Amino acid sequence: MKKFRTAIMLAIGLGVSACASVDTASRNMPLETPQMLPAAPVVAVADYNIKVSRSLRVSEANLYYPMGDIVWRGDAIGDRHEQVARIFQDSLTQVQQQNQEGALPVVVDIDLLRFHALTEKTRYTIGGVHSIHFNMTVRNPVTGEVIVPTYEVKADLRGYGGSKAIAAEQQGLTQKLRITHHLTNVIAQELAAPGSAPEGVTELVAGLETAPQG
Repeated sequence: MKKFRTAIMLAIGLGVSACASVDTASRNMPLETPQMLPAAPVVAVADYNIKVSRSLRVSEANLYYPMGDIVWRGDAIGDRHEQVARIFQDSLTQVQQQNQEGALPVVVDIDLLRFHALTEKTRYTIGGVHSIHFNMTVRNPVTGEVIVPTYEVKADLRGYGGSKAIAAEQQGLTQKLRITHHLTNVIAQELAAPGSAPEGVTELVAGLETAPQG
């Protein structure tokens, strides 16, 4: 993963900085040497594209671990592909609200691979993991040139179970709210430093539990 992050940081740094240079004295330094790496620019999401392919299989089975690419119970029964796409739209809209003045504008492409949240049976008993995987690409909004090549992001989030899930619901901390907030933070972190989001089951929802609920 370290080598991958280094390659991505080089891609985004070199892709947007035509005037970047390396001192002659440092040309023979190892690739991993920090002085060799250009600083990643601060980016702002100018636009985004979200793809939730209809080929992704939806499961409505109320099992502990149903087979399917999309398992979602945070909305009323309906078009699960559209519902999941809307969660990513809400997350990216929140990322846009974090844009800094003077930041490099980019287009973010999201291609969903898996969105496996908890079923009713799992949520109200043992709990589990919201398994969310997607491909992410960052492009120049004017030329369409790829700045950060497509790579997979695993944004797994621990899902509450039993009494903790019930208590969270009573506080307004629904699966949908937690996942949306989590994805906002994951995507923002990936834009700041591609490949840097923690691997494994994470919970990038700091402060959400104390935030006022509408």
